Amino acid sequence: MMAHQGQPQGIAPTINHNKQSVGVPLVGTHDVDIQKQPNIHNTNNHNTQTIKNRQSIRLKKYDYSQKGLYFITIVTQGRKNLFGEIIDNKMVLNIAGTMIEEIHNNLVNNFQSIKLHNYIIMPNHIHTIIEIVGVPLVGTRDADNQKQSNIYNADNHQGQPQGIAPTYKNKTIGDIVGAFKSITTNRYIQMVKENIVPPFEKQIWQRNYWDHIIRDENDYNKITEYIVNNPLTWADDTLNSEEANAK
Repeated sequence: MMAHQGQPQGIAPTINHNKQSVGVPLVGTHDVDIQKQPNIHNTNNHNTQTIKNRQSIRLKKYDYSQKGLYFITIVTQGRKNLFGEIIDNKMVLNIAGTMIEEIHNNLVNNFQSIKLHNYIIMPNHIHTIIEIVGVPLVGTRDADNQKQSNIYNADNHQGQPQGIAPTYKNKTIGDIVGAFKSITTNRYIQMVKENIVPPFEKQIWQRNYWDHIIRDENDYNKITEYIVNNPLTWADDTLNSEEANAK
């Protein structure tokens, strides 16, 4: 169950802690994040060392396809405000932001092994909690793989010997984020061509993204509160770049 799928932007979302979802086996501590993010509520600590780091910021040898809850932040290229604005401490989505929300919420239809929890779309980034719940039941696996094939024009089962059941592994967080970036970018490009939104430079999203592996229920609750309150702290958010958006 999603925490607030379809929550109207501009209305403060209700914190809905999904006890059942939080009760699933949680993944291990993200040591890099703990060192760099000692306080999830401190916006100045958030993003400054992780989003800008062009080296890999994933845990080495960590299986990002395993069950668990992941807090993900994806930021626009150049921190451009493409998705709306903060008015009276509330996020008001523009047409591009509405598109981003629609595609985000539809990820559960592209990936049968995930659930979405709280999220917020900000003027130039998105925060979301993604839960990997495990390999889908038999009968949904082929549909899941076919959907990913459609996204990437990939050949997941090409050359699969007849009579041998195809192997299936959960998609990784990187797969999910990659699909989200690809779909939203393609849709944004189409909207530019139709003169619905202004053009952009080079790419919509930054190449990398920030992740935090949620350790326990207390961690989950703090991050959920951070997501809900993000519009209230926008003025002090290091991602809020007046210089980038003055051009």
